[in-house]
Amino acid sequence: MAKAEIGWTRTTEDGTKLDVYAQHVGKRWIFYAREKRFEEWQRIDKPPLEDWLELLDAARRKAQRMLLRPEEPGFIAKQIRERFPDAEFE
Repeated sequence: MAKAEIGWTRTTEDGTKLDVYAQHVGKRWIFYAREKRFEEWQRIDKPPLEDWLELLDAARRKAQRMLLRPEEPGFIAKQIRERFPDAEFE
């Protein structure tokens, strides 16, 4: 993965494991997922809150290590508030 990408693994409600990554393009984050290693990455048009929170956590850690711009976690938190106004997070 390139520097503008952050990835993680999550389990769906039916127990399926998904590899997920978010790619930073301009001012947007684009999410992709796949079930198995050699499958094609599928774009996620409306990522769930769980994916946004994983991205925010990873972005905060990368910003602390100076691997991501320090203001990027704030931009991600703003996008989460816009998309999920009822969500509570730190």
